[in-house]
Parts: sequence; C-alpha cells; structure tokens
Amino acid sequence: MPDHTKVYKKQTELYDQMVSKQPNLLKVIEELTPINQLDVIDMGAGSGRLTDILAPQVKSILALDSSAEMLKIVDEKLKDNTGLSYKTQVADHRKIPAANDSADLVVAGWTICYLGSSNVENNVHNIETVMKEIMRVLRTKGTVIIFETMGTGFETPNPPEFLKHYYSLLENEYGFSHKWIRTDYQFDSLQQADELTRFFFGDELAERVVKENLITLPECAGVWWLKKDTN
Repeated sequence: MPDHTKVYKKQTELYDQMVSKQPNLLKVIEELTPINQLDVIDMGAGSGRLTDILAPQVKSILALDSSAEMLKIVDEKLKDNTGLSYKTQVADHRKIPAANDSADLVVAGWTICYLGSSNVENNVHNIETVMKEIMRVLRTKGTVIIFETMGTGFETPNPPEFLKHYYSLLENEYGFSHKWIRTDYQFDSLQQADELTRFFFGDELAERVVKENLITLPECAGVWWLKKDTN
C-alpha cells in the first residue's frame, strides 16, 4: 500500500482529483442536522472535500489538518469566495485549536482512523483523547459526524480488520448512531481509474480495476453521528 503520509504532503493534487470523483456528501450531513448558520469544525479537512460544500452554507468553518500542503488547496479553493467565514490551521486531533463550546457541528472525514487503527500504538487512548476534545469544543445540542471507510472495491460493507475495534468503540463505548452509504468513484476513463486507484490504494486494487473495467469503482463508507446532550 502507498504511504498515505507522503500522499498528504507530496501528492495533494492527485488526492484532490481522486476524492472529487466521489459523490457530494452535503445531503448526507443535512439529513443528520440542519447546517444553516452553524459554527463548524472540519477535522482532517484534507483538500476540502467537506469544507468546500459546507462553507457556503454555514456561519463559520475551521478547517484543520496535519498537512499544511493539503490546507493550501483548501485556501486556494475558497480564497476568492468573498463573504465566507473560514480559517485553516495545522492541528492534531488530540488537541483541537478551538475554545470550549465553540462549535455547533464537528465533522471528521476519513481521518480519525489514522489514530484509531489497531495498527497504531495507544490507539484506544488516542480515540478517548479525540472524543474528549470533540466534546470539549462542541456546544450543548451540537452534533459530531464521522465518516470512515467500509471498504473500497466492495458493494456492501467490508471494513478493514484493523479498524473494526475503533468502529465498535464508537458505537458501544461512545454511543454513536451508525449507518453506511455508498461513496462510489465515478472516473472519467479506465486510464484515470487505473492511475488514481493505483496511486492511493496500491497495485492489487488497480489491477482489478483494469481487469474488470471498473470506471465506476464501488466503495462503502460508514457514517457515525452523535448529539451532545445536556448532561
């Protein structure tokens, strides 16, 4: 598998091109909470997959990522949109640079997994720290929505083994509700499907893409959400 840390620093344009081939998730978010005039924090914003669609709809948005190179793409996309209240900042999920009770909505797309994977040292403690930080910055009745992979190349959920414990903790330890959705990639050509799949997911999946002519590459994603109660 490619080194995703390097991808997020050195291959940002390719990454942005790849995620642009997936569906817009605004409707999924709006089905869980109204977003108009909310103060939002986007954790692991990457190249702006969620920030882009939320920024025009919300009161303010703080886009956070560990990669300054990724956030440069976000800035480039939004800088000419006058009237948007947004800020980008390099940050670690375990220490969110925001005040207590400052956000109505926290979104985290395909990102907490890098701290919560069972392949990572102190993964359970990492998850606990991240959850405490999210709850710290969320206002009462605020909502957190987490997106994570449920398997690329699959039409029904097939989550990686190393993420199953993290997902179980979200539901059983922290009380998140959960569903899954399809986030299929719609590539322009088989050549593009091969190039982008190989770059991010590796040779094995790319060879299958070519063999099966998968210009549409199926993918499943999990959606977890929780409202901060008054207790």
